[in-house]
Amino acid sequence: MHRSGATMAWNVFKFCTALRGLGSIMILLVLGVVGVTYYAVVLTNYGPALYAGGLDFLSAFAVLILFHSLLVMLLWSYFSVVFTDAGSVPPNWKPAVDEERGEVDPLVGSDFNNVVPSDPSNQHIRFCRKCNQLKPPRCHHCSVCGRCVLKMDHHCVWVVNCVGALNYKYFLLFLFYTFLETTLVTASLLPQFLAFFSDGEIPVTPGSLATTFLAFVLNLAFALSVMGFLIMHISLVAANTTTIEAYEKKTSPKWRYDLGRRKNFEQVFGMDKRYWFIPCYSEEDIRRMPALQGLEYPSKPDFDSQ
Repeated sequence: MHRSGATMAWNVFKFCTALRGLGSIMILLVLGVVGVTYYAVVLTNYGPALYAGGLDFLSAFAVLILFHSLLVMLLWSYFSVVFTDAGSVPPNWKPAVDEERGEVDPLVGSDFNNVVPSDPSNQHIRFCRKCNQLKPPRCHHCSVCGRCVLKMDHHCVWVVNCVGALNYKYFLLFLFYTFLETTLVTASLLPQFLAFFSDGEIPVTPGSLATTFLAFVLNLAFALSVMGFLIMHISLVAANTTTIEAYEKKTSPKWRYDLGRRKNFEQVFGMDKRYWFIPCYSEEDIRRMPALQGLEYPSKPDFDSQ
């Protein structure tokens, strides 16, 4: 039994190490897909159509404007996720209140003294044995990053980063703009894709035709997969929960952080509507909403009174 457990731990360690090793490879893969798509849409099909005049010019112009606008937002959101830390536990962090019980009275020193790595009996104050530190509410340890992450949702290999409190909004916007962009590309390349199977003569080089075919297939696949992922995360935002929390609380119908759809949405996107669809927050939202910092989260009044 001990040997089996050790083997499993070793396999998990190698898996986490492999994920770390992907690193820039995944970023290059994403940029590669963007490059193939750009070549097919702009350089091969709709760029040359700008010189045709008439309705061809108008349709090509509209497609290119939408394509470039969505591409800018997609890349902005993507690199915001990649380069924004998901949220780390501040050094020597201690809770001011008992978040697990919802009590408003300050915790006494004995509560902290009773929390030791070898004693999991204290369920009110969470402790990470791997990091050897207290864990804020909704915080989880990431085996890939090797640290605790505030309001961790998951570790995403596509962004080579954890998705947590400080970059979850950026991740959702990345999904949103990726879905819109891939859907646009799929629709705009559909006539060329169908022409590939026709008997008529196609006025492009074999290389351009192959690139168009590849771009269509890739964008269709991404549009369908991202759509399902986006729907799942919309439901999570509506319930003010994360992927990890949804799994942990699947047997409990009540959730202390479910404040209603409007407030749940604001817990992720902020209250300033001008910033809802761009990967950043207003200074006022950051100042007045502690939840955006990942350490304090408002809960239902009925939970606070329990």
